[in-house]
Amino acid sequence: MRYYSTNKQAPVVTLAEAVVKGLAPDNGLYMPEKIHVLPDAFFKNIGEMTLQEISYVVANTLFGEDVDSEMLRNIVYDALNFEIPLVKVDDNKYTLELFHGPTLAFKDVGARFMARMLGYFNSVNDDKRPVNVLVATSGDTGSAVANGFLGVEGVRVFVLYPSGKVSAIQESQFTTLGENVFAIEVNGTFDDCQALVKKAFLDEELNSQHKLTSANSINIARFMPQMFYYFYAYAQLAKKDENLDSIVVSVPSGNFGNITAGLIGKRMGLPIKRFIAANNVNDVFYNYWRTGVYEAKPSVQTIANAMDVGNPSNFARILDLYKNSHTEICKDITCYSYTDDEISDTLMQTFEKCNYLLDPHGAVGYRALCEGLEDNEIGICLETAHPAKFKETVEKIIGREVEIPEKLKAFMSGRKETIQISKEFSEFKNLLMSF
Repeated sequence: MRYYSTNKQAPVVTLAEAVVKGLAPDNGLYMPEKIHVLPDAFFKNIGEMTLQEISYVVANTLFGEDVDSEMLRNIVYDALNFEIPLVKVDDNKYTLELFHGPTLAFKDVGARFMARMLGYFNSVNDDKRPVNVLVATSGDTGSAVANGFLGVEGVRVFVLYPSGKVSAIQESQFTTLGENVFAIEVNGTFDDCQALVKKAFLDEELNSQHKLTSANSINIARFMPQMFYYFYAYAQLAKKDENLDSIVVSVPSGNFGNITAGLIGKRMGLPIKRFIAANNVNDVFYNYWRTGVYEAKPSVQTIANAMDVGNPSNFARILDLYKNSHTEICKDITCYSYTDDEISDTLMQTFEKCNYLLDPHGAVGYRALCEGLEDNEIGICLETAHPAKFKETVEKIIGREVEIPEKLKAFMSGRKETIQISKEFSEFKNLLMSF
C-alpha cells in the first residue's frame, strides 16, 4: 500500500516511511491510496470474535501488504491486551468504555499500536539513529504515548503540553516517567504546542540531524488503529441481537482523529448509519457543519480540556475522504456543541438518573447522543477516559468523592520533571538540537 499527502504536493510513500516521517514534507497528512472493503463473511461471524481477533483482521486488511503477518499479529495482540466493554446506560443508549488500558484513556489503543509498529520499522531500518517522537497533548495523548513508548529501545519521546491547562492527574502520567520520556511544559495553548511540532517537521536543519516523527493523530499508525474498537462495538451489539441497521456513534471530538478513523471503518464496510461529532465550545467543526465555511480560531479552555482544539489537524483528512464536499460530509456526520454548564448538567443528570458516571468528554458525547438519537436508532457514545482522571472537576459537579484506580495512584506518587519553554519555535529547536 502507498500513502499520499492530503496536500498532494509530496511523493507517495510506503507505510514505513509514512509512520517514521509522521507528517508529509508538504505539511499534509498521509492517507492510504486504497481503502479495502471487508468481506460479508467477516461481519456475519463478528459477534463470536474477540477484540484481538477482530482487530487483527482489520489490521491485516489495512497493513498486511507492508508488515509480516505473524509480526502484525504480535503487534495487535500485545497492544490490545485489555478489554473494551460496551455498557448499556439507558434504553437504546450505550457507552463504549475505552478507559481500561494502562493510562485509562482511548488513546492507549493507537499509542500502543504505533509504538510497536514504529519499533518494528526502526529495527529493520539501516539507519540506527534514535527516533525522536514529538507529541503535542491537551491531556490524554501525552500519557498514552509516553507510556506506550516507555523503554522502547532506540526511541526518545518529547511530550509538549500547555502549562496549567491539563489536569494534575493527566500531567502526572507523563511528567513522572523519566527514562526515554521528556515532558516539555509550554507557556501557551495546545494549538501552540501543535504548531511547534509541525514546524519541527518542516525545519531542514533539524531534520538533517535528527530522525523525527509524530505520535499525534496526524501519524497514520496512531489514528487508523482507533477504528478497531468501532468494529468491536458493533460485534458486541451483534452478540446482543440488537438492531444492527440503525447504529449511531457519538464521538467527543477535538483534533478529529478518532472520528476520522471511524469514518474510514465505515468505508471498509462497517455498517454505522451515521456519526455525531460532539464539540465543546471549541466549535470550529460545528460551525463548518452548519455553514460550509471552515475558520480556525484560538482554542478556549473548558472542563473537557482534551477537546480544546481551535484548528483540528484531521479536518484535512475528512475533507480528503469526502473530496471536499460539505454535502457528503453532512450525510455521514451530524454535529453539536456544548458549554461547560451543559456538560456539567449532563454529567450530573446521567449519574443521578442512570447511576453511570461519565467523564467531562464522555458527557459531551452522551448529551449529543441524547439530543441527536431518533427512536428507532441504537446509540453508542465513546467514553474516552476514566472520570477519575478529572477528579476535581467531576467531584465538584456530583458533590461526592471519585475513587482513584490503582493505576492512577501509581502515577501520582512519582516526582514531576519537566523542561519549561516559551511558545517560540527557536527555543524548542535549540532544545532538540542539544540532544
